[in-house]
Amino acid sequence: MESDALFTLGDPAAAPSAPAGFGGAPAGSGVDGFDTVGADAPLPVRMRPANLDELVGQEHLLAPGSPLRQLVGGATPMSVILWGPPGCGKTTIAHLVARATDRRFVAMSALTAGVKDVRAVIETARRQRRSGGPPTVLFIDEVHRFSKTQQDSLLAAVEDRTVTLLAATTENPYFSVISPLLSRCVLLTLQPLTEDAVRSLLRRAVTDERGLGGVPTLAPEAEDHLVRLAAGDVRKALTALEAAAASATALGTDRIDLATAEQAVDVAAVRYDRAGDAHYDVTSAFIKSMRGSDVDAALHWLARMLVAGEDARFIARRLVIFASEDVGMADPLALTVATATAHAVEYVGLPEAQLNLAQAVIHLASAPKSNSATTAIGAAIRDVRAGRGGPVPRSLRDGHYAGARGLGHGTGYRYPHDDQRGVVTQQYVPDDLVGTDYYRPTEHGAERAVAARLPLLRRIVRGRTTPTADVPVGAGRSTTDATGVPADEGGADAARKGHQ
Repeated sequence: MESDALFTLGDPAAAPSAPAGFGGAPAGSGVDGFDTVGADAPLPVRMRPANLDELVGQEHLLAPGSPLRQLVGGATPMSVILWGPPGCGKTTIAHLVARATDRRFVAMSALTAGVKDVRAVIETARRQRRSGGPPTVLFIDEVHRFSKTQQDSLLAAVEDRTVTLLAATTENPYFSVISPLLSRCVLLTLQPLTEDAVRSLLRRAVTDERGLGGVPTLAPEAEDHLVRLAAGDVRKALTALEAAAASATALGTDRIDLATAEQAVDVAAVRYDRAGDAHYDVTSAFIKSMRGSDVDAALHWLARMLVAGEDARFIARRLVIFASEDVGMADPLALTVATATAHAVEYVGLPEAQLNLAQAVIHLASAPKSNSATTAIGAAIRDVRAGRGGPVPRSLRDGHYAGARGLGHGTGYRYPHDDQRGVVTQQYVPDDLVGTDYYRPTEHGAERAVAARLPLLRRIVRGRTTPTADVPVGAGRSTTDATGVPADEGGADAARKGHQ
């Protein structure tokens, strides 16, 4: 089996035991599939926590008696699925479990392992269990890459605890792991590391003897750059730190400055503080570029936010708001696109989700614009706050409970579906709001058809005119245009004049 760059994977069926010295574990402790961490191992590997107290960023899972502490301590042989983004600590937890000396630990990656490998581990575990040997913990990284058949091969062994399964995945297990396997495991959700957590781990790596040992030091602005670059992935941050340290050494300096950090990772530092003015300025420019229909400028500001490490969920939320605030009824599909993009960001995650974000930005920036929904709800809210709006008309009140009819509730209500047009004359607003227009459609995009149709709807509802009874609203017959306005009234323009 091959390495996944986090640890070296051996043949789980053949590996007899861990070499002496792994993570402080003695020889014969049964850590199969993990190699000894050497002095030349990558910095993220060398800096893995030696115990749960060194684990940073998953405080919600570290309470006394929590499933994670039981798993690492070996108190309860429960099978666990770890779900979280890259660099949040899933493999670190696997290493902590591997250090338990009373269990045999086998690690494999779903990228390279198959059913044969899984069955070999299970058979070895079953033989050892029957002979009184130690229990087996099977760690499977990227378990979502296993096919349904491969996941099925684990069920019986997990069910009877021939093996204790520890699986890691970056994909939503409710979509990527079969239900029978999911039901046999405890699901632990790991969160992306916060900027403070990444910063603390960078500082630990700079000073700790397992890391850089204090040489070279890290300038504050370089530290800020590495934190932004990581976007919650501590492995990315530590890899960039190691590259920057090597560059500083090659340059003969004992200090990693911003220029060295930029050169080492080949990513320019973006002047962007997620809690400061730059954050709000870039976000404002992003929204205004889409509102102004400048697709290219909108993509630039999107790229600025992504490179700077802005939370993709924040960007997706802004798109959902923009779809109704600035596009609205001019392109009703815009909201569907934006909400689908928000789902894609949650389901796919970065970096791939940047494609979904870009598609949505292009759609929203190039769409026809209308803020009619924004102004309509704003006007309605102002009236409500000003005290306008009396009691609910009796015909609209709930008439289903006992005694309601005696109070006149629901009496006089006209069911629109009983009319062939689907629209009837009826008062729907309180008395002091009769005749109030909140929604004023524009002539942009798809809203043009609404602008033509709405005056006729208002005239019928408000009883200002009675169109020919056999002409359904919206029916496209020879005497009616595509919006349902009678042709002999001059179409939409005549309809508007009649409404005024």
